[in-house]
Amino acid sequence: MHDNQPRTGTPDILPEVITRYLRAHRAHDTATAITAFTSEATVIDDGNTYAGTEAIKEWLGRSATEFTYTIHLTDAQQTDATRYVATHHLEGDFPGATIDLRYQFTLRDGLVERLVIEP
Repeated sequence: MHDNQPRTGTPDILPEVITRYLRAHRAHDTATAITAFTSEATVIDDGNTYAGTEAIKEWLGRSATEFTYTIHLTDAQQTDATRYVATHHLEGDFPGATIDLRYQFTLRDGLVERLVIEP
C-alpha cells in the first residue's frame, strides 16, 4: 500500500485504540473512552471544539445522556499512516431521527490526537 492510497474495509482495519473508544462510547463508558485520547487531544463535534481531556470527558458525558440512539458502524477507512475514518449510521430521538456521521481520527503515539465528527 502506498501512503497516499486509502484502504477501505471492515472494522478490523481500525486500530485497537479506535475500536476501544467506539465500543466505550457506544456503551456510555466515559472512563474507558477517555483513555483513547492524548492529554492534548481535540474533538470537534456539531460545530463545537473540545480541547484537552477534561473538556472531552464533559462532552462524552453530555453526549451519552442528551439523546437516545442506536449506532451502527457502516464503513471503515485508513486514509494515511495516522488517519482513519469510521462511518456510523445513527437512529434516535435527536432532530432528524437518522444521520450518517463520519468519525475522522488522527492518531499520535498510539492514541487519538484529534477527532472530527461530521455528516
